Amino acid sequence: MIGVFDSGLGGLSVLAAIARSLPSARLIYFADTAHLPYGNKPDAFIRDRVLAIGDDLVARGCTTLVAACNTATAAAVEALRQAHPDLAVIGIEPGVKPAALSSQTRHIAVLATESTARSARLQALIATYATPLGVRVHIEPCPGWATRIEMLEMDHPEFVADIAARILPIVDKGIDRIVLGCTHYAFLAPKLQPLIDGRSKLVDVADAVAREVVRRSKVEADDGTHGEIQLIASARPERLQIALKALGLDTYSPFADRLRNPPTLP
Repeated sequence: MIGVFDSGLGGLSVLAAIARSLPSARLIYFADTAHLPYGNKPDAFIRDRVLAIGDDLVARGCTTLVAACNTATAAAVEALRQAHPDLAVIGIEPGVKPAALSSQTRHIAVLATESTARSARLQALIATYATPLGVRVHIEPCPGWATRIEMLEMDHPEFVADIAARILPIVDKGIDRIVLGCTHYAFLAPKLQPLIDGRSKLVDVADAVAREVVRRSKVEADDGTHGEIQLIASARPERLQIALKALGLDTYSPFADRLRNPPTLP
């Protein structure tokens, strides 16, 4: 069984990619909605939550854990690996490497939560994959974005205006790759694409994470059986069902037809 977790809805984009890659897998998704957002929390708090969630998922029978949250990965994935050394523990990181390798203007941007933006892990990614190639990296903290998405307020006028105010200057600087450094931001693609207007490309890593899960998990890519997905949340589990429709996942076949039951409190 594979356990996937995030502070809220964002990791559903990763869960969908995993479900597509492993149609026979049994998947559990844990949304820590009682403590979202993680982006403005201290690292110590995030580590405590990640370790508690990891223990819960292992108790439910998970043998692979996926931190489908950039903030949680940056703050706590190493602690989670130390706590469960015998399990495959997979994190998610902003796609600095693919962005740097593919950039033509040698100037990229990373949209991130406040926590990820200041993290040593992001700085290490930049130092490893961008700096040696002479690629400049603009880090754009996006306070409140994850919460807006969590509340399904993607069309709120103030939020739409804030998105434009952050993205348009980035594109005008000649940045040709925009890394989505929070899994929540994948659901903003319909808002971002018209703003970048072909001048830049969005970089998401959900499919790359799914490939790593396939490589490291012990689940056959397709053994002929029908997999299942269980959704749970630490608070307001009913919002997950509402979100599935709002995010277009309620009719996404590799995902929706495997839901075993409505979300329940852990």
